[in-house]
Amino acid sequence: MLVNVTSEIGKIEGVIIHTPGSEVENMTPQNAERALYSDILNLSVAVKEYSSFKNILEKFTKVYEVKDLLTEVAQNEEAKTNIIKTICENENILDLKTQLWELSSDKLAKILIEGLPLVYDNLTKYLSEERYSLQPLHNFFFTRDASITVNDKVLIARMSSKVRERESIIMETIFNFHPELKTETVNPQKTKFYNDKITIEGGDVLIPREDIILIGVGARTTSQGIDFILEQIKEHGEMRHIIIQELPLKPESFIHLDMVFTFLDKNQCMIYEPVIKNTHDYQTIHIIVDNGKVKSITEKKDILEVLGNLGMEINPIICGGHGDIWTQEREQWHSGANLFALAPGQVIAYSRNERTIEELNKNGYDVLNSADIFDGKVLLNDYNKFVITLPGSELARGGGGCRCMTMPIKRQPVNW
Repeated sequence: MLVNVTSEIGKIEGVIIHTPGSEVENMTPQNAERALYSDILNLSVAVKEYSSFKNILEKFTKVYEVKDLLTEVAQNEEAKTNIIKTICENENILDLKTQLWELSSDKLAKILIEGLPLVYDNLTKYLSEERYSLQPLHNFFFTRDASITVNDKVLIARMSSKVRERESIIMETIFNFHPELKTETVNPQKTKFYNDKITIEGGDVLIPREDIILIGVGARTTSQGIDFILEQIKEHGEMRHIIIQELPLKPESFIHLDMVFTFLDKNQCMIYEPVIKNTHDYQTIHIIVDNGKVKSITEKKDILEVLGNLGMEINPIICGGHGDIWTQEREQWHSGANLFALAPGQVIAYSRNERTIEELNKNGYDVLNSADIFDGKVLLNDYNKFVITLPGSELARGGGGCRCMTMPIKRQPVNW
């Protein structure tokens, strides 16, 4: 599969996901904040909801599981050596190097994601408050963040929190070594432009069109991270438009741009209006790069204005509906603006955000219940433009939606 994503809405042909496992339950209220959660999840409920999500994806595209891909690349001695060395050095657990190397590829993949319990074989470990010598990756089912497909390359994220750094290492190893995925990776830490203030996460990076990159700057992606992307574009002499949207630093529901803005169709997007339309508090900046140089940097009214000037007339649909700010806040908190496009005008969303779903329906989207699709009561071929609603009462408490849980690696080009 040749990795290539040139838009947010092109018909999906390949996507990487991670079904949540024991790593999600291996936290307590005391360590949830360190794990970047505001609450703890019930795994049995989350898995049922996630199963519906995965089953819908499989009706549209080739679906890859992180654990399967990692198991396969770990059979390659060079890949196994590389990932163990990198993780052990990065997390200062060199004493585990031999133990990890002796594991079979499937057990290694499982432990690198779900964690390795601490063995109390000395006094220091016995007195430790830690439960794991290798911490579980609580956030990995949000596969969007650790790597970003930009056209035919994959940008390896530099995560803002150390507890998520292993996710990026795993994804880089998969893309560098898996024989089925053909691409080139770009890791900020391995380039001449690197500095330790660079952070970039996939939830902040959207690809409206082949020549446009839309990036949020806030709690997870820094201005230095965006400058790194800018330098990459300049070095390759490409003509590109970079649109930057400033985000609130709090609450945590605003951690990424895709929590307040996602694309739905050629001419429609979902927005959380109080942020996207608030030009006074949150700047929108347009950078034009041409022939290796920054041609201009200017502040604009909002994202929609810039896109319109670039020939993309996008009509906004309001997360939570019009008028009631409390409803908007509640539904944005539960990822009401975080939708994933399966194809132009065909999207998936959490059913719990009822006002947002109503708003989609008013704008031409047939509302299809995922359970009715599985039962054969609804045939997808009978509909052209639709939103598939998924159960998400537990998944939403993790702090992300359908876009967060998908890492597209191939989409068909859009006929603009």
